[in-house]
Amino acid sequence: MKKTTALLACCILFSALLHAQPKKREMRAVWIATVANIDWPTLAAQTQPALQRQEMRNMLDTFAKNNINAIVFQIRPTADTFYPSTLEPWSQWLTGEQGQAPQPYYDPLQFVIEEAHARCMDVHVWLNPYRVTNSADIAQLSDSHIYHQHPEWFVEYGGKWYFDPGLDETRAFLNKVVRDIVERYDVDAIHFDDYFYPYRVKGRDFPDDTTFAANPRGFLPDQKDDWRRNNVNMIISELQQTIKSIKPWVEFGISPFGVWRNKSNDPNGSDTQAGVQNYDDLYADILKWLREGSIDYVVPQLYWEIGKKVADYEILADWWSKNSYGKNLYIGLYASQLGNKKAAAAWCKPNELVRQLELNKQHPEIDGAVYFSAQGFMRNPQGLCDSLQTNFYKYPALCPINRNIEGDTPAHPQNLRIIKDGHNAYLWWDTVHEDGGCATAYYVVYAFKGKKAGYLNNPANILCRTTDNCIDLNELGKRFKGTYTFVVTTVNRYKHESTPTYGVTRKL
Repeated sequence: MKKTTALLACCILFSALLHAQPKKREMRAVWIATVANIDWPTLAAQTQPALQRQEMRNMLDTFAKNNINAIVFQIRPTADTFYPSTLEPWSQWLTGEQGQAPQPYYDPLQFVIEEAHARCMDVHVWLNPYRVTNSADIAQLSDSHIYHQHPEWFVEYGGKWYFDPGLDETRAFLNKVVRDIVERYDVDAIHFDDYFYPYRVKGRDFPDDTTFAANPRGFLPDQKDDWRRNNVNMIISELQQTIKSIKPWVEFGISPFGVWRNKSNDPNGSDTQAGVQNYDDLYADILKWLREGSIDYVVPQLYWEIGKKVADYEILADWWSKNSYGKNLYIGLYASQLGNKKAAAAWCKPNELVRQLELNKQHPEIDGAVYFSAQGFMRNPQGLCDSLQTNFYKYPALCPINRNIEGDTPAHPQNLRIIKDGHNAYLWWDTVHEDGGCATAYYVVYAFKGKKAGYLNNPANILCRTTDNCIDLNELGKRFKGTYTFVVTTVNRYKHESTPTYGVTRKL
């Protein structure tokens, strides 16, 4: 009996220790919204590329201090671009006028990729698939906009213009846009948010009767909603194939509105009373995409507080945990809402996001969080960044391996050694040269107190992540004293980590 009791106690203690240990793999991302200059660039920087670049560096440096490991950068807000394209014009949010290139010229997307990757952050590029304008004013579109070449592809709804999702030409064009990005840029993921069919406008139906009549694809007149969902299903499936045909390691993720369906409409839905539902209003059948593997990850926007009557964060976090079909699940958190006195009282009490992060720990299916948006994050509302640095994100974390993508393990670094140069000492290793998805994204350097290597799955042992093949041990000696053993691993584009090098030991 004593042996059984002791064994049970050990198991409970081991389970508690595992739960207490911070995650080594966790998504920690921030949305950078460019539409209407929400996050970047500021209006003051629209005509000053040098200032734009400095603003972005400052933003990324702030993220790095908080151990953020990915950004979601909006590069196509209204069928215009934050990169040079022969398909669509430069964005008005970048230079103040659609179609106007930055002067002096630079490529913002390439710049952001280089700066983020240098800080060992993944870059998910965020596109809005159907939105063309934020107003009814077509005159704002540049002469080179695709609207002027094919006005029959577009419809006006609720004072805004959209691609018609029911057209084969729309799907073909979107695939062309995504193919162009994936072929030319070293992105880590393609990302769509919640804007598929637009949010309903009271008293108006989306104007696609003519398209439905011309190309019903076997759907009957009373099945128009199913036809609309099928339009979105087709583009999602096609884009997944387009992406993977070019670079299999590039992920495809969706950040939907937080409620798929209310239980009152579907027994499989969440116990909510939301006024908007993905399936019924935006024609986005997220669960189908997850079930079939048409997307690689999902980021439901759970922008409500714990205890909200019609959409309780706690209920929704649990529902998505049970309905992610084994795909990577990250929760969209509303950082910009903290301290908003016009919002519910919970957002003015320290600190609603801390409560939500704590709640997320109860769900092992939740692989991390994405924060909307960068400006809210940069303001450090209610000490959010302090809570991240001292608690939740105290240690670095690697982005999760995507369970929907197969990938190989990279080669580990060779020839780890300490090189002395006078009074200086450096930890060096040979650069790992591989191609494709096995190409090196960065290296992970571990430091263990004493003369032997320890537990690699504890992120407290991660000294740093770096794209270089050396670190300065003298700088390290300013923070650490004593004898340490170092090992290094490689992380590739598939997010897989190599076996470690043999350890080398040095007294600091």
